[in-house]
Amino acid sequence: MKRFPLKMIFVVLSFLSRLDSQWHSSIVYPGSGGALIYKADSKGNRIPDFSYSGYKNGNVQIPTVPVVDTVAPMAGDNTLNVQSAINRVAARPLGANGFRGALLMRPGKYRVSTMVNLNASGVVLIGAGDGSDSLTNTIIVATGDSLSQPAVLVAGGGGLDPSNNSVWPGKIGSKVNITSDTVYVGTRTIQVADVSQFSPGDNIVLFQDDTTPWKRAVEWGGVPNDTGVTSYWANANLEIKYNRFITSIQSATKTITVDVPIYTTLVRALSQSVIYKTDRAGILTNIGIENIRVDIINPFNQSPAVDGDERHHAQDAIYLGMIEDAWVRHCTVLHFVRSGFITAVATRVTIDSCNAIDPIGTIDGQRRYNFDSDYGSQMILFSNCYAKYGRHSYAVNGTSTVSGIVFYNCISERAFAPSEGHRLWSQGLLYDNYHDMNRSDSPTERALGLYDRGDGGSGHGWSAAHSVAWNCSVGTGTIIIQRPPTAQNYSVGCSGVVSGVKPPAPFDQPEGYIEGTNIPGINPSSLYMKQLGDRMKSMTSVNDSRTEDLERNDITTENNTISAYPNPFNPATTIRYRITSPSVVRLTICDLLGKELDELVNEFRSAGTYQAEWNASNHSSGLYFCMLKTGSSIIVQRISYLK
Repeated sequence: MKRFPLKMIFVVLSFLSRLDSQWHSSIVYPGSGGALIYKADSKGNRIPDFSYSGYKNGNVQIPTVPVVDTVAPMAGDNTLNVQSAINRVAARPLGANGFRGALLMRPGKYRVSTMVNLNASGVVLIGAGDGSDSLTNTIIVATGDSLSQPAVLVAGGGGLDPSNNSVWPGKIGSKVNITSDTVYVGTRTIQVADVSQFSPGDNIVLFQDDTTPWKRAVEWGGVPNDTGVTSYWANANLEIKYNRFITSIQSATKTITVDVPIYTTLVRALSQSVIYKTDRAGILTNIGIENIRVDIINPFNQSPAVDGDERHHAQDAIYLGMIEDAWVRHCTVLHFVRSGFITAVATRVTIDSCNAIDPIGTIDGQRRYNFDSDYGSQMILFSNCYAKYGRHSYAVNGTSTVSGIVFYNCISERAFAPSEGHRLWSQGLLYDNYHDMNRSDSPTERALGLYDRGDGGSGHGWSAAHSVAWNCSVGTGTIIIQRPPTAQNYSVGCSGVVSGVKPPAPFDQPEGYIEGTNIPGINPSSLYMKQLGDRMKSMTSVNDSRTEDLERNDITTENNTISAYPNPFNPATTIRYRITSPSVVRLTICDLLGKELDELVNEFRSAGTYQAEWNASNHSSGLYFCMLKTGSSIIVQRISYLK
């Protein structure tokens, strides 16, 4: 009889034990074929599909765009130097793949005093790295004030402060009424009065007008009547708009199917919704920013401004506006006032493996939104990101035109206020494996909110609808989940204090759907990754090994691969790496500033797959980088240690 090694038996027993500890939500659970089944409540509310968020709806990986031009830093102001190089790439013809090429910014410091614009489709800006050492990394040092440099890097075709009225205003043809009495959240197929002017592939806007009956149905936003700010909802423009493409038309039944579901329920009796073709005026596509560090300084003393000194300081670091199918990855921004990364009138954007740290804005309104989705942001994916010293580290700030925002595997450290849907009926938000650590205000304060903010701000009221916190951890902090009128919010498998009652909620409203608090083992561990896998038909069962592969978020270059599992971890993680040719391998652990903490491997290795373990028990909890160097190739994996 064949005898199995003791180590193999231990692995099998550990796997079976993990399966025994897993559990499924009662409203989203795997069916017999493994794909998720969604259970609606008596009012038609259900958890929507968030898998469409990110670059190209997550259907393809972010591409590697060939470098066609380079720029090197020069003494003095580099604004013209960098902008001219971008313009050279922008003047190249678009290729069949939709790109003109990438501009490589060589290592060094680039001082810029006004905005740098990526204002042509198909242009990618690539640096050498986002670390603090200018010998090996690309650092943009922003020296302008808030007037000459309201943002440092601006990508796309739009202005810096769009209002509701500027969100897809262009119209081709006439508006056509939606004739369905009710279009429920999560729906993709809609009945309309006339399909004759539409064709598959048309870019359309689904539009619900701002009406008094709808505002009355949502109880004027949940703002208390005795605060004197209820009129803010009465006078605010709360149009609901969805930027969509038609995938099919059924002429006989006058129905259209769109590419992405809607994220709130549209009731015809409350507001007559319509569709119209948009002219896409000013929208740019296929723009990327990679491997760059943006450090904003006060131009008068040439050093980062202290807290409160905001008059001569750029407000935002990286701004993406009037843009579709774009990305930012492996970038670090510091010393911003308002936002580190901000999107507006932006659709299908991925912001991955980015850091927004050390803002200098006062701890007050319109400050310290490290990662921010503003007006017209839809299907935005923030993944593997890190925020420090934010007010609202991961905020959805664009009101009723914002939907389909995913924060996956993101970390907030030492925040002064919760990550949240911030105001006026933002919809379809997913906080998935979100981690809140070491709060700056109080360890028991609100860390995450899908709730009624009442008279907060100018009367922000119901700040999130049809939104989900899934497998989030906030330590001793609180997650507030409340049920809006006509909608629902959810918490599934989260750890910490999860409640919808007052206190800890700031306003007295019905509690939302809360399930499995402080019970480990929710399966799927990531709702977003499972939904994406279901849609791409890449998994056949809930325990498919690809689940773990997706969660590891392998980083690959030239077929070399590095991954860490578990990630986040406590106190140890296994780092697996593959090299495709014989080389001296150096595997190290660094902190956020690039300081080397531990060396795990430094020796010659043949081509193959290897692993090393890192035990972080002698270090503080937080974010670290695992760096794999082979010859001239360097790849980095972000890892997080959560005690």
